[in-house]
Amino acid sequence: MERVKNAVIFHGSGDGPSSYWIPYMRQGLELKGYQVRTPQLPNDSERLGLDLWLPEALKAPDVNTRLLIAHSAGVPLALSVLESLKDVTINQVILVAGFCSPRELDEWCDERNPILQASYDWDAIRARVGQVICLNSDDDPYTCDDRKGQEIVNLIGSDKARLIVMKGQGHMGSDFFQQPYKEFPFLLSLVG
Repeated sequence: MERVKNAVIFHGSGDGPSSYWIPYMRQGLELKGYQVRTPQLPNDSERLGLDLWLPEALKAPDVNTRLLIAHSAGVPLALSVLESLKDVTINQVILVAGFCSPRELDEWCDERNPILQASYDWDAIRARVGQVICLNSDDDPYTCDDRKGQEIVNLIGSDKARLIVMKGQGHMGSDFFQQPYKEFPFLLSLVG
């Protein structure tokens, strides 16, 4: 009997399960036989942080999860989830417009980005993944650009991770920068 293929998609800050390309991906993955979870993470405009998001996110992956996709602030969350999992390996992880260290944008603020950990257990993350694809643009206005994607690849290791640089695609979903990104066929084509 074939095991159910499960997928989890984490949205970014201020977003939700109906933001940008997430409904498109959900539908496309369901057509490929996946059961897809797109949890609504707490969006407290007064206080966004890993302490709010991580407990909710840890409810999503389980031993049957084969695919994890994350966008923007969902990427450092996904890294926190991966290092926290026990006895679970996620076959494929796709990180869209992600980052794992303070961005230039964060450096303009006085406070540390509340979704970032001070450091990550890269050995634990590496042990929990089959393949990682970082999908970053060369012109991300939130400074989650290809340099941030390459940083993640370097820390996970090129034996498990690779970077795909999108040319001129910005944040691949942003209301502020008027990037509706309702469909994302290239992302869907990356799913193994």
